[in-house]
Amino acid sequence: MSAPIVQGWCPGTHRPMMSGDGLVVRVRPRLARLDADQALGLCDLADRFGNGSIDLTNRANLQMRGVDEEDHQSLLKELAALNLLDAEPGIEIRRNILVTPLYQAGDLTARLTRDLIDRLAELPALPAKFGFAIDTGPERLLESDSADIRLEAGADGLILRADGCETGRSVTETDAIDHVIALAMWFSKTYTPETRRMARVIDALPQEWQGCAPGSVGAKLQPGPCELGALYGAAFGSLPARKLYDLIEDSGACALRVTPWRLILLEGGAATPASAFVEDGTDPLMTTDACPGAPFCPQAQAETRDIARALASRVSGRLHVSGCSKGCARMGPADITLVGDNGRFDLVKQGRAGDEPCQRGLDPQTLMTMDFT
Repeated sequence: MSAPIVQGWCPGTHRPMMSGDGLVVRVRPRLARLDADQALGLCDLADRFGNGSIDLTNRANLQMRGVDEEDHQSLLKELAALNLLDAEPGIEIRRNILVTPLYQAGDLTARLTRDLIDRLAELPALPAKFGFAIDTGPERLLESDSADIRLEAGADGLILRADGCETGRSVTETDAIDHVIALAMWFSKTYTPETRRMARVIDALPQEWQGCAPGSVGAKLQPGPCELGALYGAAFGSLPARKLYDLIEDSGACALRVTPWRLILLEGGAATPASAFVEDGTDPLMTTDACPGAPFCPQAQAETRDIARALASRVSGRLHVSGCSKGCARMGPADITLVGDNGRFDLVKQGRAGDEPCQRGLDPQTLMTMDFT
């Protein structure tokens, strides 16, 4: 198996990435939210310019696939009309912010996020995937999600925490973003090409950034009604654009909120039956990860999602089916990981896609006969 190419950056709207089925164009919703008109408009664009589906990423972004290169500029104009496009490509790259999804309009989370967005131009040059988390609800929900600098609910108030460090620094709403920028400045002067994430440099973190404990971690969200509306799961993070359009209209939702957990929240929407989405938190598809696979990704060595669907209910625990050893759909370990290799699969148990497999060259028919419990 040839080694996959690590791009080292994520696609955006201004800078899409070429894949096996065309351009991948990623939209980064501000405050993890699109109003109903924006969401419906994006569904239309996915039908007109893309392959008819919208991918929900583990950074709570939305991306279209299968966009023709010659259509890219026309798509940008449409996204700008929906106010889903940053005027400056440099700001889009920096706006890598995870937001806890259960915030209320105008609350601390919303205010801090807007303040950070307004001051992104003050940040130093940072590695491409460097990110921020605003996790300032009553309980922390983003603790397991990728971010380098975290504003969090602390045990005794608001804290700023460097990822990988057990404790953080006490801050106030007034000075929080000043300290975010200062910590980013420290990182920019500290990291090397080999240590491009905060967790790799915390041994050098000055004591002034430590000492205050984070608050409690909340329960994982599940599909179903919630205080703000209704939550739905998306198998493999894939949202059928036309089905999503219909669901938004049928539910009466005023907005769509996105999460890094393959869940969407229809803000103000009634819980409406929707067979195209996951409605049961115990559905094994919610614990199954699979990238688009071949032929949609040029690096994928095998088709993935049909295999993942077929095996989901037969695996006890987390299943990850990856088209190559990069493991884009899941960076962490899974109970069972299948890695594509020239149309067959290598099996990794309790590990990641890039780990040493315990079995190699398994064809799809053999996989269907194996016991993964």
